[in-house]
Amino acid sequence: MATYTAGIRWNRGEQKFTDNRYSRAHTWQFDGGTTVPASASPHVVPLPMSDATAVDPEEAFVASLSSCHMLWFLSIAAMRGYVVDAYADDAVGVMEKNAAGKLAMTKVALHPLAIFSGAKRPDRAALDALHHAAHEECFIAASIRSEVVIEPRTA
Repeated sequence: MATYTAGIRWNRGEQKFTDNRYSRAHTWQFDGGTTVPASASPHVVPLPMSDATAVDPEEAFVASLSSCHMLWFLSIAAMRGYVVDAYADDAVGVMEKNAAGKLAMTKVALHPLAIFSGAKRPDRAALDALHHAAHEECFIAASIRSEVVIEPRTA
């Protein structure tokens, strides 16, 4: 078993609180020493009570899923003898009401683009198999209820 931690820090400061017009800006602190500016999404809490320049939980959710998929993809590609030179993903999460009528991240679409070099390069079937294997191994994907769609791009 492994445990993972994140420190979340918010302070009201001099703002009034009970009028619900306080800043949602806060920080995420990670064990490696990185501190990330965070906030509620401006789609959820209007400006100026949110901070559009900070990472919001919904963006972090999408990034976490995309990052996990990429890390497994790279590992599996290496094990199968492929050389990956670059990888990019423009992942998109969709927040809408689910079947129970609750707002939820109902779908995340990954749009990965992997650039390969060397003599051994995957054809479309092998590329799809790499992405399928990565999705099956990704523990973030295994932990969520959202539909995850992987739509690989080609260069």
